[in-house]
Amino acid sequence: MTLAAIQFPQIDPIIFSIGPVALRWYGLMYLIGFVFALVYANKAADKSNGIWTREQVSDLLFYGFLGVIIGGRVGYVLFYNFDYFLADPLYLFKIWTGGMSFHGGLLGVITALFVFARKENKRFLDVGDFVAPLVPFGLGAGRIGNFINAELWGRETDVSWAMVFPTDPLGLARHPSQLYEFFLEGVVLFFMVYLVSKYVKARGVASGTFLAGYGLFRFIVEFFREPDAHLGFIFSFVSMGQILSLPMIIIGVGLIVWGLNHPTAVHTNKSTKGAC
Repeated sequence: MTLAAIQFPQIDPIIFSIGPVALRWYGLMYLIGFVFALVYANKAADKSNGIWTREQVSDLLFYGFLGVIIGGRVGYVLFYNFDYFLADPLYLFKIWTGGMSFHGGLLGVITALFVFARKENKRFLDVGDFVAPLVPFGLGAGRIGNFINAELWGRETDVSWAMVFPTDPLGLARHPSQLYEFFLEGVVLFFMVYLVSKYVKARGVASGTFLAGYGLFRFIVEFFREPDAHLGFIFSFVSMGQILSLPMIIIGVGLIVWGLNHPTAVHTNKSTKGAC
């Protein structure tokens, strides 16, 4: 099976370096995602008839960036390496060792959006709906970074497109699950949220579409993705990623149903501080 699989090339994670400064593929993917979010959000602000300004977009992305970094690290430590944290609480701050969790980053971003909404006297769900189309592109770019780094690969398989990753000590033919996630969480989810944002103006529906869509896609891909070695399966064949995705699906569907049943709750210039 291994001989028939596609041999993944050894790619240097560093694109180029100048002295101690190095540009890595994963960092480049983050940069591409950030630039896309900035351009998209500024264009949306320009078309919002004064509801959003470019200055608010800059502040929003800054808040979101902090939420991703802080929440992603805290989530990774608490969800996936809690034993390490109990043994060494300073492990939380050792970000150079690697480790970020999407679900933790999401909680961090939600917290950041809530703080931003109160500061700018906007409805929390309006802010969430504005942000929802910005996220999938960055997620997709991040999965391409995972693929280039030959990390977070899938389970063993004999499909014709199976790959052998140089970082796999067992040298098994595996699903390129990073590409599955890129397609579903990046491409498909972006168009879903984009179309909902454009044609469905009920408050909370875009946010709900993102949450339910990502949760569902992540739940599906987890059947093809190799679970974390130190965790394995939490219950039978259920992984930690699937457990953390279930609340997203439930909350997302709830937001969609709520929004569609409140057709008057559309985006306007009026805002209520701290309201949902």
